[in-house]
Amino acid sequence: MEGKGNMEENTKKSSGLYLDVDEKPKKASEWIGLALQHVLAMLVACITVPLIINAAYPDAHLPISATLISSGIGTLFYIFVTKKRSPVYLSSSFAYISPMLSALTVGLIGGATGMNYFALILGMIFVGVCYVIVALLVKFVGTKWLDKLLPPIVVGPVIIVIGLSLSTSAVSNMTISNGGESMSYNLVALLVAVITMISTALVSHYGNKTAKLIPFVIGMGIGYLLASIFSVCGYVFDVNYLKLINYEPLVQNFTCTNAAEWIQAFFNYRLFIPNSEESFIFLRFDEIAKFDWATIGTVALLFIPVSFVTICEHIGDHLNLSNIIHHDIFKEVGLQRTLLGDGVGTAISGALCGAANTTYGENVAVVGITKVASVDVIIVGCIVAVLFGFFTPLTSLLETIPSCVCGGISLLLYGFIASSGVKMLINEKIDMSITKNILVTSVILVAGIGGLVVKFGDVNQPVVQITSIAVSMILGIVLNAILKEKKPEEEKA
Repeated sequence: MEGKGNMEENTKKSSGLYLDVDEKPKKASEWIGLALQHVLAMLVACITVPLIINAAYPDAHLPISATLISSGIGTLFYIFVTKKRSPVYLSSSFAYISPMLSALTVGLIGGATGMNYFALILGMIFVGVCYVIVALLVKFVGTKWLDKLLPPIVVGPVIIVIGLSLSTSAVSNMTISNGGESMSYNLVALLVAVITMISTALVSHYGNKTAKLIPFVIGMGIGYLLASIFSVCGYVFDVNYLKLINYEPLVQNFTCTNAAEWIQAFFNYRLFIPNSEESFIFLRFDEIAKFDWATIGTVALLFIPVSFVTICEHIGDHLNLSNIIHHDIFKEVGLQRTLLGDGVGTAISGALCGAANTTYGENVAVVGITKVASVDVIIVGCIVAVLFGFFTPLTSLLETIPSCVCGGISLLLYGFIASSGVKMLINEKIDMSITKNILVTSVILVAGIGGLVVKFGDVNQPVVQITSIAVSMILGIVLNAILKEKKPEEEKA
């Protein structure tokens, strides 16, 4: 028995993980902290999608609460399908923002007020069907083609692109003030962002055993506290430059005039009341939009092409995660299962009035930095996200987290994703003195970081748009296939 224990301990040390995929935290405090960390990591990007949709169409009323709830439920389905062997969190995808915006106005009857929510849900279902079809193909054809299609020389640079393509968003958030008047640049916000980033890094590097497990929770807490001090001073002395936090979401919870409104404000049940102003559930949609075969075809053309783009990102994220946790997810779980979980999770999200789901690189980064790959921690995180969605005071508090704090955290998260790509190239001993490797890497990096996007149809409102990450991956795959390996003497010549 003693020898077995030593063997297990040595295995854990060799993997570099504090908690492996099938292990659980021993303390209740660890459960809460680790789960909350995953929720906080995905939170900003998760709620940004409905915020963008609502900003474009004020009548859309896409609920942030529903997005949180659907992300938790969609992830739980993914975990069930993958037999608790893949520590992945699914949440709203930016890739589907354009088709979502277009779908909301598809088939509207002239003079009708409202949005075509059914087209949105139908689009999510199309995405799920595409994932299921690809999953079935993988099941019957196998996955050996993946090694040839996506070798390390392609995957490594694509992972770098995934991280660095998000860098402008992180840097932009670092200088934004959420309270007061609109400002183009705020040094106080930048100061808070930098202190948040440094605090998180210090805790991760120098913290004790418990603190190292939750560096992002501690870092965001320090950043929020500092931003609150500046904001309170700003509101007391009426200095807009110091108003980093907009407390309006919290204030609205305490403007209720009767018990019914108080319950609504705290438990957000309006979300599921038919015909309510903020409800995403609707009756008699035929009064708003028509649904003939042409309309259905239009919805299919909006969502199906993008689904193949996110399938590429799905593969890249899972390869990155496999490299981080030292488990080959595709061999231990199966690509067909991960695709099935991701695709059906998106369909579930659409049915629950949320945004389309995708694998989240932020949560992959959390796994990598904390060395905690426990799927049970992800499960608790899903439960927390669902509870947050129903408990409005908590979602309101989360909405007040200033962009500068999120930017400071993102500086580490997005950088870690990019660094993971570099680590893969090193671990796979990719020889960058070989011309072919340099050419493939160069094309992927420039196309991805430069933002090369392929648009079909109207340039301003494209019917189909392939994101820069997918374009860079496709170019890398094509170039790697075209360029054949040279013999050493030919390379030197």
